[in-house]
Amino acid sequence: MIALLDFGSQYTQVIARRVRECQVFSQILRYDTPAAELQALGVQGIILSGGPASVYAEGAPQPDPAIFELGLPILGICYGTQLFAFHLGGKVVASARREYGKGTLQVEKADCALFRGLPTKLEIWNSHGDRITKLPRGFRIVAKSDNSDYAAIEHPSKRFFGLQFHPEVAHTPRGREIVRNFVDGVCGCQPTWTMGSFIEQTCAEIRAKVGDSRVILGLSGGVDSSVAAVLLHKAIGDQLTCIFVNNGLLRDGEAEAVQRLFGDHFHMKLKTVDATARFLKKLKGVTDPERKRKLIGVEFVRVFEDAAVSLAKSKKGRPFKFLAQGTLYPDVIESVSIAGNPASLIKSHHNVGGLPKNMKFELLEPLRQLFKDEVRVVGETLGLPKEVVHRQPFPGPGLAVRILGEITAERLKVLRAADRIVIDEMKASGWYYKVWQSFAVLLPVRSVGVMGDERTYESTCALRIVESQDGMTADWVRMPYELLATISSRICNEVRGINRVCFDISSKPPSTIEWE
Repeated sequence: MIALLDFGSQYTQVIARRVRECQVFSQILRYDTPAAELQALGVQGIILSGGPASVYAEGAPQPDPAIFELGLPILGICYGTQLFAFHLGGKVVASARREYGKGTLQVEKADCALFRGLPTKLEIWNSHGDRITKLPRGFRIVAKSDNSDYAAIEHPSKRFFGLQFHPEVAHTPRGREIVRNFVDGVCGCQPTWTMGSFIEQTCAEIRAKVGDSRVILGLSGGVDSSVAAVLLHKAIGDQLTCIFVNNGLLRDGEAEAVQRLFGDHFHMKLKTVDATARFLKKLKGVTDPERKRKLIGVEFVRVFEDAAVSLAKSKKGRPFKFLAQGTLYPDVIESVSIAGNPASLIKSHHNVGGLPKNMKFELLEPLRQLFKDEVRVVGETLGLPKEVVHRQPFPGPGLAVRILGEITAERLKVLRAADRIVIDEMKASGWYYKVWQSFAVLLPVRSVGVMGDERTYESTCALRIVESQDGMTADWVRMPYELLATISSRICNEVRGINRVCFDISSKPPSTIEWE
């Protein structure tokens, strides 16, 4: 096992994921986890994450200094590297020239275990404003970059390594090999952790936490809640009741598909609640995207609470204690700060930042530490069909965040029809499973058109089609013109209320995947 001490980096979970790709279990812990606790866990190595603070700043997060006396291999990344200098006798200062983005690493000590089997010149990704100017005793320079003479350092006998760049991100092409060299070569970890072992461990943790209590899950039919439902059902069986809420913000045919799969095929306890009028009333006149998300999040929980009370009364059973959700790590990282360190809030997700403080349930989030592609593997392992496991992500707030401006029944009808055309054509062309997401967005923009020799003044629809690995970054897909033309033609001809279709060619960053 590798312990990952989190100092507030938005890449912390990506580091953990790289370790898991080595089939080694990685546990994210607070930055100040005591050395004795790490020793008791039986960890084989420690990784110190990056972070937004400066190590010399007042109040900056610091580790238990005793971790440097455990005799364990330690890998520091950016802020983690600077911690070596700060705690062991070196010096860290603010850099006159910050180093962000692509860079070139020149490896000078090819015998360093981290760079075993790698070329001496590597493309890397930087993101730091401080730099080391003096190494602690026993450390040596391993590699340099354009802006740092200490881009990679090591203490050979203690097996301490520091990298002033990010090996975990995709923009460092050989970074996975660097992480593997540390995990396998230095720490000697065996590749025994798989999604199968994750399922068994998670089921055990769920059973231990839940006991004989009852659990409700908000089932949307999307990948996340579907996998969470099957995982929970495997762990606790009939203690789980799924509640499918038709909030009026769903895609065409969603309710029927959910009933067929989970009620009829998996034989789960499933209650359907039609709360369309309730949600539309709450959203009437609301145009701010953050307010939409939070209103939907709060209303979801209220619907669950009402349904749970109703179920408990009707069956005279124990009340529901837990609310389970299919929250994933990208939801968390965009919505909250990590390890007590303030991180930039990008947007509230309905099941993270939008939950009410006085909620009556305890949360149960078995997928919280996974990325979307890892969740898909869990779903496949659990026997979910391809059309569910490889379904494109759909936002928790539904079509509400794909309609810019006010949500009305009529605008939902228009977008739902356009969305159906996009899905149908993407599947018919074979492109649906090749991309991360493809969907339509209804804009609060009207323009002049002509249909049947008559002037029209209707809404504009934008197509968003992106490729991504985990939802953290994304790029627009260079789609065939013929397919775009077919989708545009069908929407304009078949959907009353739209007379113009545009194609979004923005990447994430600077844009997000969803428009709201």
